Amino acid sequence: MTERKRCLMIGAGGMAGNWIRHFLPPFFDRLEIVGLVDVSETALEEGASLLRLPESRRFKSMAAAFETVDADFCTIVVPPAFHREAVLGAVNHGMAILSEKPIADTWDASLDVCRAVTKSGVKMAVTQNYRYTPPMLTMRALLRAGDLGRLNYVVGRFAADYRKHGSWGKVFRHEIPHGLLVEGSVHHFDMLRSLTGADCASLAGWEWNPPWSSSKGDFNAYYVMEMTSGSRAAYEGSGTAAGEQNLWHQEAYRAECEAGAVTVGRDRIVRTHRFTRGKRLVTEEIPTLPTPFDTLTRYTGHAWMVDAFLTWLEGGEAPETTLEDNLQTTAMLFGAIEASRTNQVVDVQAFLRDGLSRIPPAGEAS
Repeated sequence: MTERKRCLMIGAGGMAGNWIRHFLPPFFDRLEIVGLVDVSETALEEGASLLRLPESRRFKSMAAAFETVDADFCTIVVPPAFHREAVLGAVNHGMAILSEKPIADTWDASLDVCRAVTKSGVKMAVTQNYRYTPPMLTMRALLRAGDLGRLNYVVGRFAADYRKHGSWGKVFRHEIPHGLLVEGSVHHFDMLRSLTGADCASLAGWEWNPPWSSSKGDFNAYYVMEMTSGSRAAYEGSGTAAGEQNLWHQEAYRAECEAGAVTVGRDRIVRTHRFTRGKRLVTEEIPTLPTPFDTLTRYTGHAWMVDAFLTWLEGGEAPETTLEDNLQTTAMLFGAIEASRTNQVVDVQAFLRDGLSRIPPAGEAS
């Protein structure tokens, strides 16, 4: 039997509470939580009690935890502004990293993370759990199977009524700059990459905040993209939606292809749409889990990510969403901010190359 991996968990409240209660327990035969960090005394005590951690394994600061705990890897489940600090601490102590998205809260901080991880050679993956829900795996598999012919474009929509301050979970989401993009759209940009099977070549559009929004950062976004495959994508995101909602795990995606279309929406049912030779539109519901198009593990969502990351640490294949891969999604995120700021089309690949040019190869001094 493989020895259990020791995990230092950065974060105990909010989303981290879901990790403690739901995402990590199925893997306690493969991992052991050996330390927990949170600035909130209440969250720390509650999480540590659930994990049965003694006082000596509970920490109010990351620095104290990294200096005290001997771990194989850490999970980072705190607001994006603290990701860089957590990653640098893990790198300095030789710990592999599984982090919630985004890589960091700014492009420069994301590049700092990449620089440190690349230089150290530690393994790092970023959680993009939305790729691994049954409807989205099924939709992606349909597109990759090619039965609908060549892909033309994909449209994605997220819409939620977060007009009341504090209604989007933790209040920080209403306080940070670029709130919708940093905390929400990064998921949807990654999904557009997953569905098209390509990276973003160029991007144009805007983020903004209507006068009736109570948030400080922009809570609306609309972008169009050209992908490296030649297909296109469009994205509508709203945290001030007063009409039809497409909430988390209920986002609407439509892929237009050469011989038909495939859609998924609020009901989470994947459907294909094709015209017969008699020009009659036929809509068919596609079953999920198990899907005839893809081989699935027994895990989905966050659990899929934890399983894939542990498999990597145990000597197996790397997950799809390594740091290197997720830099493409991160470049979309901060390229979108740049496109809105300048009111110009952003060459996302050039934007990324410019950032990477400032990062020395592994083993070289910075």
